[in-house]
Amino acid sequence: MVVSANGKPIEVPQDCTVQRLIEMLGLGSRWVVVERNGLPVARSDFDTVRLEPGDVLEVVRPVQGG
Repeated sequence: MVVSANGKPIEVPQDCTVQRLIEMLGLGSRWVVVERNGLPVARSDFDTVRLEPGDVLEVVRPVQGG
């Protein structure tokens, strides 16, 4: 199935969770913030929130500096 992650379509497995998407993107879940369809996803829910076809996700990792 296809979801949008940071404005780009990405193919994910049918039972993909937010946690799995983060891993597929090569990011560590400890330092990312995820928004799904305009709503924040609690870090504690990354393993249980399953993605649906057409979901729009913003996955960001804060960076230090200025």
